Amino acid sequence: MTRMKRRALISATAVLAVAALTAATVPAQAAEVGVTNSTITLGMTLPMTGTASPGYNKIPGAMKAYFDYLNANGGVNGRSINLKVEDDQYVPTQAVAKTNKLLLQDKVMALIAPLGTANNKAVAASVNPARRGVPVLFVNTGFSGFADTKKYPTTYAILPSYVMEAKIMAQYIKDNFAGKTIGLVYQDDDFGTDALKGFTQAGVTFAAKIPYASGSQSAATAAGWVTKLSAAKCDVVILFGVSSATAAGLGTAAALKYAPQWILGSVGGDATTIKAAGVPAGVLYNAVGASFAPATTDMTDEYVKLFSDIYAKAVPGSAFDNNVLIGMNTAFVAAQALKAAGTNPTRASLLAAIDAKGASFASAALLPLNYSKTSHVGYNGYWFGKYSPTGDLKPVDGKYVLYTTDSGSGAVVKSTWTRPAMPAKGLPQ
Repeated sequence: MTRMKRRALISATAVLAVAALTAATVPAQAAEVGVTNSTITLGMTLPMTGTASPGYNKIPGAMKAYFDYLNANGGVNGRSINLKVEDDQYVPTQAVAKTNKLLLQDKVMALIAPLGTANNKAVAASVNPARRGVPVLFVNTGFSGFADTKKYPTTYAILPSYVMEAKIMAQYIKDNFAGKTIGLVYQDDDFGTDALKGFTQAGVTFAAKIPYASGSQSAATAAGWVTKLSAAKCDVVILFGVSSATAAGLGTAAALKYAPQWILGSVGGDATTIKAAGVPAGVLYNAVGASFAPATTDMTDEYVKLFSDIYAKAVPGSAFDNNVLIGMNTAFVAAQALKAAGTNPTRASLLAAIDAKGASFASAALLPLNYSKTSHVGYNGYWFGKYSPTGDLKPVDGKYVLYTTDSGSGAVVKSTWTRPAMPAKGLPQ
């Protein structure tokens, strides 16, 4: 062999060796929308402005705080997570327009935590993420219909459904307020009627059942609620509405000296939005509320402690509340899904990863996720507590009593599930 040929052979061998080493240490060129060799881009729509924005507009900052923490610790399989946020003002037509922007202009890999039943239904009908194979991760609504894998094959619920919540409320009333006269105020749309299914399934009899049209809630309409509830001599009143309805109802009832035992739905029991409406959080005092996550004041909980520390550094001076906890937890679950999707994730591999492994994802919640190839159900239960004078929901006697059920005819039972320990540093493993 000539000297020139030997040099050529050595050079070619060296090039092959470098190529092999590079292939083993660097992800292959990304071939999916929203995925590059160094980033994964997700998109969300929710009301950053407008009447529905207080409280909810903290969710993107909470998610970004966790993603920034994740990125500073190596990201997901070497890629950092980039979150694009669009303000839909809680208007379905805006949600459709902003979702199209995220998909067509911003080229996001997946949608994450879009807020609101009406908005998500409008996007499903007009944008049709399922037809495009776009994952819609962890919708921020308890509408039970989004767990229908045939109708919404790429959508995953994360919140317990309103049907579950109503069934569990009914059981809580049986356990704690047997023989009392029950009243109900509910929002007359998909939100409230989904709850009615649960109450009907549970066989609850209401002495007064008062619907209100979304957007009609005010001190004046709440005075009418109080008149009807008082006339029916309701000892216990469920208020299954948004937080502005809670603020109007409880504030007006206090002014009129009507004081039943209030039981608030998880949506309407948000102290942050109630305070933002100008109503003192003290109106919540002694009301019963429900949550699937640990109390935000419980710094003995490892997730609450870590997430609150991360958030305090990211957004100094901002209160750590339930919206923040839920936002950070959603980002944490999403990070695990992306990691499980592989070193070069695609939309299809992300969906397959949640179906195959989602039920085992770590989470701050005190109940498990219920994902599988046939189930896009997220959490399936609640604990009940009472509100402190400052509006903080805390378990009675400091003990979480968890109820669990399904959105169908299944029984309500007390959960015996034990949450696994948090992964090291709260990072996907």
